[in-house]
Amino acid sequence: MRASTVKKAPTTTPARPTESIFDALRESHERQRALCRQLLRSKPHTADRLSIFTALRIELAAHAAAEERHLYVPILMDDRGLSPARHALHEHHQMDELVEDLQVTDHSGASWMATAKQLSHKVHHHLREEEKKFFQSSGKILDDALKMRLAKRYRREHARMVRSLQKA
Repeated sequence: MRASTVKKAPTTTPARPTESIFDALRESHERQRALCRQLLRSKPHTADRLSIFTALRIELAAHAAAEERHLYVPILMDDRGLSPARHALHEHHQMDELVEDLQVTDHSGASWMATAKQLSHKVHHHLREEEKKFFQSSGKILDDALKMRLAKRYRREHARMVRSLQKA
């Protein structure tokens, strides 16, 4: 796979009128899963590996910021959401630390790939847990109108963060 062939899904899809925050988040989750798979299949000593890692790093950071601001904050405001939102925030922090480790480690070495595998495992675990548990409990806290407003806010924030991170 050459760097120019790295699949880069659109970073912003306009929100559909009836789209909920959970629909918008699942779209990013699929991008994250695909990028994790590509990263683990990448060859050492290639520009592809760095390109895929950069795309994953940006997607994870943009997603986490937008999700924390436009889903976790409203959920934290309800007593029923305190524990699950705190847990999800903790997992975001763990992924951030793994990404930081990958940024300072030689990308051609075995230890880099071992950390990339840990990151992929953590990402998949977090997404699975979020989709199977957190979305269900959050869905009981948020009303339908708010879910739709949050989807629009999430998409705007995600797109803004992607632009900002690509410039950095």
